Amino acid sequence: MKMDGMEGMQMEQDSKQAQVANAEGTIKAIDTTKHTLTISHGAVPAVQWPPMTMAFSVTEDQLTGLTAGDRVTFSFRLEGGKAAIVSIKK
Repeated sequence: MKMDGMEGMQMEQDSKQAQVANAEGTIKAIDTTKHTLTISHGAVPAVQWPPMTMAFSVTEDQLTGLTAGDRVTFSFRLEGGKAAIVSIKK
């Protein structure tokens, strides 16, 4: 079976899933066991999200120095229906 042209279609889909968006918000909770940050953030036009409070996946290193109540700016990537923090700073 010929797959000419299909590679580009898959790559486009992957790149859409891997889009990085930027947001600002306030940390509401930190779960070091699940490696998540719950952040109340403003609207994120890049992914057509309204303001909301939700959990983001983070690495252990990204949690260093963060506490509930911190105001942060962050970048995240949508991966398989989940949002993962790419970078975060107070």
